[in-house]
Amino acid sequence: MISDALNIDLNLVRRLIASQFPSWSDLPITEVLPNGWDNRTFRLGDRMSIRLPSAERYAAQVDREHRWLPVLSDKLPLPIPTPLAIGKPDDNYPYKWSIYGWIDGDTAIPERIDNMPMFASALSEFLVALRSIDTSGAPGPGAGYRGGDLGIYNDQTRRAIEMMGAESNLDRELLTDIWDTALASKWNKPPVWIHGDVSSGNILVKDGTISAVIDFGSTAVGDPACDLSIAWTMFDEKSRDTFRNGMDLDEMTWTRGKGWTLWKALIILSGISETNTVEGERSRQTVDRIV
Repeated sequence: MISDALNIDLNLVRRLIASQFPSWSDLPITEVLPNGWDNRTFRLGDRMSIRLPSAERYAAQVDREHRWLPVLSDKLPLPIPTPLAIGKPDDNYPYKWSIYGWIDGDTAIPERIDNMPMFASALSEFLVALRSIDTSGAPGPGAGYRGGDLGIYNDQTRRAIEMMGAESNLDRELLTDIWDTALASKWNKPPVWIHGDVSSGNILVKDGTISAVIDFGSTAVGDPACDLSIAWTMFDEKSRDTFRNGMDLDEMTWTRGKGWTLWKALIILSGISETNTVEGERSRQTVDRIV
């Protein structure tokens, strides 16, 4: 798969700041690593961050975050990004882009977390609080269809299963059964707020505990099943049980959550989605946890 992502580097970001926010042009700018897939992030001085969509399909996330993050922030038990300014498209860069307040913390990898069940409990508390927020006027699923009907990815998932060769040592019949079961139910309750991409890269930790949740570009109202994937992508059995108990969702929602997780892992393993070796290894581990 050929990527359509833009080449976004420090020189580009410096030009954008100098031309659109000259009062900040003397501040140091450093790239934040590891960078995300949807956006490239840079630190601006000590107190701000810059985020630029990496491709056209992510560009609408800017307005979505700037509109809704201020609505959500004071109703949640953990910090989320604070929008400060929107940059304009220009000759250097074709999309809107964002400046946010800086949030201290490191990516939530297991090695940085002192107590994983406690982390899982705090994350479930955050997501339950998010679900409880009034949805009046809130947006439906965006380009990635998070919060929408899982069936949108039916053809893609079945193709990925068929592409799993004998060398993968994966049971294609079992994978198909898991997928069919996930498609067998729908969210029949009122739509609720979802984050849309609950993953280790979008959670920050500080001093061994969860400190913030970031990257709300896929936030929407709909089916919360997509927010359950971290149960299989990050948690061990004990932490998964803690997370599950805290989320207070029915069995079929968890089944759809497993389906969302399987879809993403399989399109990476099959090569349908562009990835790297590390993501491929993680996706295989995720599938093994699911089955």
